[in-house]
Amino acid sequence: MPQYKAPLRDIHFVLKNVLNCNEHYTKLAKREEVSEDLLDAIIEEGAKFSENVLSPLNQVGDQEGCTWSEDGVTTPTGFKEAYQQYAEGGWPSMTAATQFGGQGLPNSIGLVMSEMVSSACWSWGMYTGLSQSAARLLENYASESLQETYLPKMVDGTWGGTMCLTEPHCGSDLGILRTKAEPQADGSHRITGTKIFISGGEHDLTENIVHLVLARIEGAPMGTKGISLFLVPKFLPDADGNVGQRNGVSCGSIEHKMGIKASATCVMNFDGATGFLVGEQNRGLNAMFHMMNSARLGTALQGLASGELAFQGALTYARERLQMRSLSGPKNPNGPADPLIVHPDVRRMLLTQKALAEGSRAFIYWVAQLVDVSYFSDDEEAREHAENLSELLTPIAKAFVTETGLESANYGMQVYGGHGYIAEWGMEQIVRDLRISTLYEGTTGIQALDLLGRKVMGSGGKQLAVFTKIIHKFCQSQQHRPEMAEFIGPLAKLNQEWGEVTAKLGEKAMANPEEVGAASVDYLMYAGYLSLGYMWARMAAIALENDGSDAFLSAKVQTAQFYFQRLLPRTESHKLAMLNGADSIMAMPAEAFAF
Repeated sequence: MPQYKAPLRDIHFVLKNVLNCNEHYTKLAKREEVSEDLLDAIIEEGAKFSENVLSPLNQVGDQEGCTWSEDGVTTPTGFKEAYQQYAEGGWPSMTAATQFGGQGLPNSIGLVMSEMVSSACWSWGMYTGLSQSAARLLENYASESLQETYLPKMVDGTWGGTMCLTEPHCGSDLGILRTKAEPQADGSHRITGTKIFISGGEHDLTENIVHLVLARIEGAPMGTKGISLFLVPKFLPDADGNVGQRNGVSCGSIEHKMGIKASATCVMNFDGATGFLVGEQNRGLNAMFHMMNSARLGTALQGLASGELAFQGALTYARERLQMRSLSGPKNPNGPADPLIVHPDVRRMLLTQKALAEGSRAFIYWVAQLVDVSYFSDDEEAREHAENLSELLTPIAKAFVTETGLESANYGMQVYGGHGYIAEWGMEQIVRDLRISTLYEGTTGIQALDLLGRKVMGSGGKQLAVFTKIIHKFCQSQQHRPEMAEFIGPLAKLNQEWGEVTAKLGEKAMANPEEVGAASVDYLMYAGYLSLGYMWARMAAIALENDGSDAFLSAKVQTAQFYFQRLLPRTESHKLAMLNGADSIMAMPAEAFAF
């Protein structure tokens, strides 16, 4: 298994040079101030924890997995101790509100820590990530009483959290969920039903687990408009706020999975469990979307994190492994063969991994900054702008970065050749762990429908116009620089084409609604490559100011050139596919799918 090394130079480059984080933090009136020294210290300590504590657990977690019994779920060796160290270090409180014991830092800083944690050991990071998302939801939607009772212990890491959405019969169609909530005289509800695929639904890392559960109150409308959200703790707090009576919720089993085996994926049974309404009755999905959007961006991180880890492993191996001679003559004349890294096809795979990881990092960090502004700015116009843009970009980030991250992970295996298929090297684990990322928190197809159907077509193209205008202004700002022509020309052309393609799809959809579903995934991938093209152009604009003495910045320019010449042209095939329409997809009768 590759030993993770945090890419600190690139993280700092993106935050400080590309996204101007110091100026960004000053615009967040509702968050604590962040000095450059504080930011550096957080990233440095987070890197140490991820590299030294979590990375060694990655393969251990895969080999041991979680163990279920009627008494609960036991996590792999070292997981509980790592969590205790994490909590003692104050990491769970970093982005939580100060009134609940948090440090009040911007969420985008927490996302940087999440990237490092996820790269080092994704299974372990899922427990902490979901707990923090649950706490943020309660900050925004729970009553003061619930906040005072539950948030301090969730913020300090003593208690964990989950989200309980889907059920055995409904998958992503939450409108047909059956879990019911019966009102009680004391204002609570009795929650009865079964939830599946609940990450971290049961474990031994925290003394209590706070479940956020979607359920339907008796008499509520059918469909998504009749769903409410409830807080259902594993243990009900006593009068002093400590763990008290066991609630009627239990883990019936854990799934046997392809990957992320150290993350307990649970079947949760609610047998008349006591639950407390969060937010307004019948508006549970509105509140839960707050957590789901956070989880979507967190899942996008898995594509970045696993792609980065696969790149690090492949690069190390390609430098050390000797195999064949270079086509242009020996590069290691004193050895029996040349290192893999001299061969063009290996270079192609490594550069693809590098371009996708670094481009995705810049893209996700930018989206995280937009989310900061939408939550914490006191400028109403800025909040609205950031909210519209982040809503558009979140499904792109979730689907595109996980799909291309999986491509990078597979390239990591490929660079190793036959050894990549062998468990001891750890590369096949990265592929197995990452495969789920294109499925949970909404499959790629669901993200694509959300993007094209709800965000683009649903807004009449207004949300898309917000982004294309940003790209247009950037291209205009760089037209005076001849050295930027190779980036600005293709980017400006694609940006204009994006609007034209969208208009054509809109016309087709007016005649046949199936056109949206038929085009949506290609549309999303097209949008993803263009979005990363914009980020790479921004990075190139900064790196080109280098006089050639900084190897890191020179490599940035060269990677940007690779992206524009070898990866951005993929937009053409996606464009052709989506414009070819739904006929070839929908014409065949269902009965003809025979074998």
